[in-house]
Amino acid sequence: MTPPPTLTFIQPGHPLYAGELELRFRVLREPLGFTREQVTFPFEPQSLHLVAHQGDTVLGCVLFHPEDARGGRLYQMAVASHLQGQGLGARLVRGLEEALRGRGFTHVHLHARDTAIRFYERLGYTVYGEPYTEVGIPHRNMRKSLDT
Repeated sequence: MTPPPTLTFIQPGHPLYAGELELRFRVLREPLGFTREQVTFPFEPQSLHLVAHQGDTVLGCVLFHPEDARGGRLYQMAVASHLQGQGLGARLVRGLEEALRGRGFTHVHLHARDTAIRFYERLGYTVYGEPYTEVGIPHRNMRKSLDT
């Protein structure tokens, strides 16, 4: 039996970072017609990057950008298509939340694609605000208190 993927915090420049970018491109951007150059954000060096990997192969990722001393935005959550629906995404989000609590963060918000709202609701996130379009597809804002 194959062991579960290892969760590791990385930063740009880490040997797994290229694999993270490729996964984000394949899962989140390529299906929408974006280029590889459109997968990165200017604030990535200041963000936390949690990747799930088996050896050198990145199978999942989730990022967090702090916006102040207590909170910030979860973004670029992606799991390899052949592993979606098997709990890896939830494991990544919970692992990130645990690390954020340990660093004193008390709340997280995110921009959820309509197709991901139920996933985040199962993890305790709630929808707020009006629907909107981002990267050409419907989204909703969601948030969660980490105090619980």
